[in-house]
Amino acid sequence: MTEPRPSHVHGADEPPLIEDTIGRHFDARVAARPDALALVVRHEGVRLSYGELAARVDACAAGLLGLGLEPGDRIGIWSPSSTAWVVTQLATAKAGLVLVNVNPAYRATELEHALAQSRCRALVTAPRFKASDYLAILAELAPELAASAPGELAAARLPSLRWVVRTGGEPTPGTLDFADLPARATPASRARLGELAPRLHPTDPVNIQFTSGTTGFPTGATLSHRNILNNGFFVGEAMRLGPEDRLCIPVPLYHCFGMVLGNLACITHGSAMIFPSEAFDPRATLAAVEAERCTALHGVPTMFIAELDHPDFAGFDLSSLRTGIMAGAPCPVAVMKRVVSEMHMAEVTIAYGMTETSPVSFQSSPSDPLARRVSTVGRIQPHLEVKLVDVAGQVVPRGTPGELCTRGYSVMRGYWGDEERTREAIDADGFMHTGDLATLDDEGYCNIVGRLKDLVIRGGENVYPREVEEFLYRHPKVQEVQVFGVPDAKYGEELCAWVKLREGETATEQELRDHCRGRIAHYKVPRYVKLVTEFPMTVTGKVQKYVMRERMRAELARDEAETA
Repeated sequence: MTEPRPSHVHGADEPPLIEDTIGRHFDARVAARPDALALVVRHEGVRLSYGELAARVDACAAGLLGLGLEPGDRIGIWSPSSTAWVVTQLATAKAGLVLVNVNPAYRATELEHALAQSRCRALVTAPRFKASDYLAILAELAPELAASAPGELAAARLPSLRWVVRTGGEPTPGTLDFADLPARATPASRARLGELAPRLHPTDPVNIQFTSGTTGFPTGATLSHRNILNNGFFVGEAMRLGPEDRLCIPVPLYHCFGMVLGNLACITHGSAMIFPSEAFDPRATLAAVEAERCTALHGVPTMFIAELDHPDFAGFDLSSLRTGIMAGAPCPVAVMKRVVSEMHMAEVTIAYGMTETSPVSFQSSPSDPLARRVSTVGRIQPHLEVKLVDVAGQVVPRGTPGELCTRGYSVMRGYWGDEERTREAIDADGFMHTGDLATLDDEGYCNIVGRLKDLVIRGGENVYPREVEEFLYRHPKVQEVQVFGVPDAKYGEELCAWVKLREGETATEQELRDHCRGRIAHYKVPRYVKLVTEFPMTVTGKVQKYVMRERMRAELARDEAETA
């Protein structure tokens, strides 16, 4: 009897890794086809060739250096999808700055944490987005801004922040308009931009993305040029992108899905980036695909569902589509089949990863059978190594669940300023421990079967219950709270909070939801709140979240049956 094969796989070693910076690689792409379409931002009426985009990027980069920013300085960006976002992403890379992605849904508490932990010297911000007044939130954190000259901010709560650069073209006290950045460039800063190019190294940090990681608290995953440039390239390879392709990008740019699987996948292949709207809108996405003859489309499953179920869906010509990526949450079989048949995306791929691995480790191929693309997350990407281990750290046999651990070029440099959490996540052998439970079959296809921790994935957004619990504990009536995920047909999972009030206190479920609404990101606000007097416990006093989850699942199913 033969021994079962171990769950340990290595990706191909061809094509070779790109050993270059994002700026130099972008310049080479521009030089090869300067007149090719690079960027379309439909809601802003912007269309730029690669040469035109490069001119804006260089002017912005020289302007940032002209502000006195130094290579290695952090600069935040808090904005929905826009031309300014794309230009800033590339300009910071060329200037040797580290771009700090701020989630557009963040409110004051989360913004303060992100800017303070990364010690940002500058922030590029939109004036507002949806129900969020960014300038008002910033004024709450830094009231000193209104009386400051641009570049001279000295805020008690944000001591590192000096510059606030706002988009939108309207004057705001204390801020510099984004359109005026090129005017801040000096002959010296332009010369310095050229001098920096050969001095920057592929392993230099270029991006910080805040994620709860494997620790439960928002921490900045620090990614290098080498990390994300190569991941964008290999993701594009899996989709078979080329210069003739046009990728519709309705996913947010603050996340790797937009800025890596979208922008960098296009840039490394000379493809065009098409942005249909500042935030996801199913009709705008369908309209962009038709008008721009997009050949590829990205989205989480809920986005594809919204597009397929839009009342005007049948009126759009989507025949130009062939590929794209569905990721961020488990893909329902029926949805995948409809995307292939009704949206003409016969070569759509599934991808799996995490921010700390730049992000993609596994991806399906257009040549994989549809059954494989639905039931698995594909096979390992080139130049990566993955093993599945048990609680003792031993590699498990094929077909046996184990924690997925990744090693290779994609693993982050670490959590910004947090060596302890970095050591917890990346072991001595360089493997990133994802916290996800997976299986590998004999052909190397990976299936994600669960999570070691209680991560909730709501519509593609990662939510760690402990972060929400800590916020609910701030309510004066709350004695104890447990947050967990329950199944949801639309978002995959929704948040549920079981709350035990302090003795003698009374409150409603709505009151507790209102405590969260507007103060933490909308996707972290529990949809379900249940007031309880006790929690299910083990004999050793540990809370049994899985029991709560099963009880809520049954309760919600019963309620649905009664209202049907």
